[in-house]
Amino acid sequence: MLPLKEKDKPIVQKLLTAGCCARCVLRFCCVSVQAAYRQAQHAKLDPTEAVQSETDAAAMVTLKKESSVCVVCLGILQDLCGPDQAAKIAETVKAQNYEFDTLVLSVSLPAQLCVREHSCWVHVKKEVRQKGLVLDKDDVIQVKEAFKWVMQGLVTRQLEGVAVVSKSPFEVGVEFTHPNTESDCHFLCLYKVFCLTSIAFSCFFYFSRHYPCPPSEQSGSCTPQDIQCLHVSVFIAGRYNKFCRSLPQTPWVIDGERRMESSVEELIAAPILSAFRADGFNFSSSGREDVDVRTLGNGRPFAMELLNPHRSRFSKVEMKQLQETINKSSEKIRVRDLQIVTREAMSRMKEGEEEKTKSYTALVWTQKSIENEDISFINDIKDLTLDQKTPLRVLHRRALAIRQRVIHSMNVRFVDSHHFYLGLKTQAGTYIKEFVHGDFGRTKPNLCQLLKTDTDILELDVESVDVDWPPPIPE
Repeated sequence: MLPLKEKDKPIVQKLLTAGCCARCVLRFCCVSVQAAYRQAQHAKLDPTEAVQSETDAAAMVTLKKESSVCVVCLGILQDLCGPDQAAKIAETVKAQNYEFDTLVLSVSLPAQLCVREHSCWVHVKKEVRQKGLVLDKDDVIQVKEAFKWVMQGLVTRQLEGVAVVSKSPFEVGVEFTHPNTESDCHFLCLYKVFCLTSIAFSCFFYFSRHYPCPPSEQSGSCTPQDIQCLHVSVFIAGRYNKFCRSLPQTPWVIDGERRMESSVEELIAAPILSAFRADGFNFSSSGREDVDVRTLGNGRPFAMELLNPHRSRFSKVEMKQLQETINKSSEKIRVRDLQIVTREAMSRMKEGEEEKTKSYTALVWTQKSIENEDISFINDIKDLTLDQKTPLRVLHRRALAIRQRVIHSMNVRFVDSHHFYLGLKTQAGTYIKEFVHGDFGRTKPNLCQLLKTDTDILELDVESVDVDWPPPIPE
């Protein structure tokens, strides 16, 4: 029983004669009653039967068994749209062991379905005009929508009540292909028409001249491909301390050869990937320290994008346990304030890279013998502006430029006649090592100039990264 009215009869007869399936007839009759598409499975409208009066809102037509492939949907709304396909979708979802409450169903169709739908619309347009009726192409129900209307309830039943909705972090993708897609669309390439909304589609004469209206029959239907499951990314943030002077932040590979056995990124990521059962990750942080530099204090903010996580919900207690797992896995690093954040919140970390301040402690060597009085004047220097040409050590990966950076304050602690500790509070992005040794005059002014002797840096620690993100979590 299908809700078609007397005014639909010319369109119905035209479409059935052309070889359309029942659901495509409903689509071209602009039927938006979802239940009607579920009733139409494995059936064919009989063009010889009269449609009841238009005054009857539930007018019906007789159905008969269908045997041929629909010329418009190429079988997608026929045998490929029913309990068997729903069972395959559910089987795939269950096998991949995702954690989810709802799902969204996405459908990828062969390009020629758009061409064939337009061909059929051109075919019925003339009949519609002669009858004084209106059929706008935008009013035709899309194949994807009709497919979803039929499949949503079937998939929900197969997955024991999981709702199929229009928006969800978990997506199940169904793709269909057809062996004749290229030949069906070849005329578009011949006439350099690469957009389906181009003049070739808007001009009836042009289109019908180069493509049959109605579309020709196909011997075979579309073929369903592998069902793909995808969960939106989950974002993790926290702060890390690095206590080792031989640990790079990210895997250190030079000329295709790995130089260090591990990295901060890998030590943090491994337990997180395992817990969230993610396919991969992207790691980022608020700046980065050199391999021989420690990060102390409250640590450096970092964030991870977890790609296609199979598990996405963690309680605060579980996140705390995950943090402890990371910290027990290595003495080289420590993580704090580990939490799940939104994609939008991650931008706050990047905002701090150039705008915020950072504090450092450096162990400095001087060529000339010094006394405490020789270095005490450094304590009084405030807001020293540096011109830093791109350091030689990073010139291979950063563009040559002169960057102005500010050292807001400094303090010194005398050690012996050739060593002292230098504390600095600087603008983010300041090259500390180059300020100390001068980098062959590429940083001006530098500590060598201030002390009037050659100086070098023996050790460097990051004491604080003044970015107020992510929010601290009480211990």
